Amino acid sequence: MRIVFLTSSLGSGGAERVASTLCNAWSERGDRVTLVPTFSGGGQPFYELSENVELIFLADVVGIKRKNVWSYAQRLAALRRLIVERSPDVIVSFLSNVNVAAVVSSAFLRIPVIICERNDPAGRLQTGALAVLCKLTYRFADMLTVQTESGINRVADIYPGLNRLRSVPNPLPAAIADIRAKHDSHRKILLSLGRLMPQKQVDKLLRAFSEVAPHFPDWDLHIYGDGPLKPALEKQIQELGLVARAYLKGSTNAPWDIMARADVFAMTSKFEGFPNALLEAMGIGLPCVVFDCPSGPREISQNGNDALLVPLDDHEGLVLALRRLMENEELRCLLGEQARASVFKRFGLPEVVSRWDHLFKEVGAIQ
Repeated sequence: MRIVFLTSSLGSGGAERVASTLCNAWSERGDRVTLVPTFSGGGQPFYELSENVELIFLADVVGIKRKNVWSYAQRLAALRRLIVERSPDVIVSFLSNVNVAAVVSSAFLRIPVIICERNDPAGRLQTGALAVLCKLTYRFADMLTVQTESGINRVADIYPGLNRLRSVPNPLPAAIADIRAKHDSHRKILLSLGRLMPQKQVDKLLRAFSEVAPHFPDWDLHIYGDGPLKPALEKQIQELGLVARAYLKGSTNAPWDIMARADVFAMTSKFEGFPNALLEAMGIGLPCVVFDCPSGPREISQNGNDALLVPLDDHEGLVLALRRLMENEELRCLLGEQARASVFKRFGLPEVVSRWDHLFKEVGAIQ
């Protein structure tokens, strides 16, 4: 099978990790995969790519990196030429702006197009030019995928006239099978990992930790990630008196090693798509505390059976969940092992690749 996979960039984000994982898996079983980052600035892959994956940066094809209406039209034309040259059996695209480009650039070519939302559209304002373009173009794709069953109804209401709407989860990287939580540090670590942006609500985790910290003097909060809220979070740490207990550690290119050294993982997002950090923390065997936000945590945790699921924005519930894990080592170990076994069974790479094959058959890419 010939696959053209479109994504915005190949940075360190979750969508890029999933794109790289899927392209590697398809190419290693013999599919011809062309991965096309469409970002006008070009760049280099953050995640390792198989040498069997053909990597083409659209910026290099177009030869221009500035952003304006004319350059966007040139990129669409170049993308269409690339698609015609590769003559794929199916086109897969990640992220809203790339989805629009995939639909427009492949118009009338009679090549199945599967576009993928990587976050919950209901969690963001449906205003602006991009939102209008999504509503106008998504109906012409052969299939739109979201990452959870719970997101299907919300997306159907936002984008009318869709041909097919399906859910397919992110795969758990196979390499995590060789990594386990160690729990051997002198001081216990409560871990947060993600972009420092309003969606992640790290400030709410800081407030909750400030209440439990005096009762657990051997615990620290490590916050990994970078983003626009870093100065505000630095100020909040000072105001809460957590300078010696809560640390902004910056971004990392070794998240699994950091998870393996932690004792509890916490995620307090306002909304998600399918949070890779939560999935990977559970896969490593970390006990997790997570807000029941749309969408992802409830399905990943099996309705709170495999992680402590706290009602969205429930401060007292978050405090109680943190206390429950921080004071009970036996519960931490049991919940971590249960989480690991559960996510490997449901979200292992072979299972997710099989689900993609069903989607390919449904749109006629393979018989």
